[in-house]
Amino acid sequence: MAKLSIKDLQLSGQRLFVRVDFNVPIKDGKVDDDSRIRASLPTIQYAIEQGARVILASHLGRPKGERVDKYSLRPVAEHLSSLLKPVTFADDCVGEAAESKVRELNEGDVLLFENLRFHGEEEKNDDGFSQQLASLCDLYVNDAFGTAHRAHASTVGITRHVSKAAAGLLMEKELDYLGRVINHPEHPFVAILGGAKVSDKIPVINALIDRGVDKILIGGAMAYTFLKAEGFTVGKSLVEDTMLQTALEIKKRAEQKGIVFLLPTDHQVVDSYEPIKGEKIVTKTIPIEFTNLGLVGMDIGVETVAHFSSALQDARMIIWNGPMGVFEEPPFDQGTIGVAKAVAEASARGATSIVGGGDSVSAVTRAGVADKITHISTGGGATLEFLAGDELPGVAALTEK
Repeated sequence: MAKLSIKDLQLSGQRLFVRVDFNVPIKDGKVDDDSRIRASLPTIQYAIEQGARVILASHLGRPKGERVDKYSLRPVAEHLSSLLKPVTFADDCVGEAAESKVRELNEGDVLLFENLRFHGEEEKNDDGFSQQLASLCDLYVNDAFGTAHRAHASTVGITRHVSKAAAGLLMEKELDYLGRVINHPEHPFVAILGGAKVSDKIPVINALIDRGVDKILIGGAMAYTFLKAEGFTVGKSLVEDTMLQTALEIKKRAEQKGIVFLLPTDHQVVDSYEPIKGEKIVTKTIPIEFTNLGLVGMDIGVETVAHFSSALQDARMIIWNGPMGVFEEPPFDQGTIGVAKAVAEASARGATSIVGGGDSVSAVTRAGVADKITHISTGGGATLEFLAGDELPGVAALTEK
């Protein structure tokens, strides 16, 4: 899909509306993780260098159309100022509060609007609200891949009321790398999928099977649905009982196509979820087949990490989405970090590695290997929908070249 790029636009002196994804965690009034902000910097810096009058807009959290202080983007404006240059903040994204700040912009200046979702019309893709946003700019750029799967006013509606709507540099990078997975994967091509629910990943697994993936490695709680479907006792581990037949059918379809389909062979377990909070956790690592009725699987074991690492030895392309265990509760982050290191090692051997999904991204960062990964995707749901072959409204709305 050849879409207009920010580099195709004449930006000098123009009011440029850039939809960014600044949906970042805020703790004690400060940005707690700025990776999404940093990911947008190349686009913002390019616009500044080209003499645009830069208007940034984003959502933060789910304020549901109400003005909620904890979802204000003011701390983001302060943080962005420390990374870039002084950034002006407008107390609203439409109306006089926004208009007056836009009028004051000179070439190379940067303005950040208040949270778009303080207006309920944003998520409804309201045409009147879209026109209000469009009236504040001359040109539009979408650099928020993480929200491209949403048909909202700032991602779709606004494009109907501007002369040109282009992709930002981050958006282009996302579409390039994820597009390679869909259209021109290098082989051997390995997919690593984790997380809680099989149901969330079915469209992606089916799309990967159809596109010739060579190996599928399944971890996280979703593995227990596959294991139970195969007749293993999984104790109190999280299982989607309604998906057991589907899991069997997916595995059978993959194997009929000659795809290596790996499930965990061992796991870290506890007696119940209860002791995790605050108290000392008593864990043990056992083979899957030794799991009794009272145990809860929390993470893949060292043997599984070794098997998965071995499966990556000859990989030329790797896509990874979703953690291998209850990553947010150490020591159940060990499996995910082990896989992160294996993916980094494969990258060092020349594989193209693409990591997406919040916990997977956190894992490569915590493992100290983020700089070894070819591409870290900023999308969660957008990444999954794109890989499943779905059209993303925020991409479809951009101007064709």
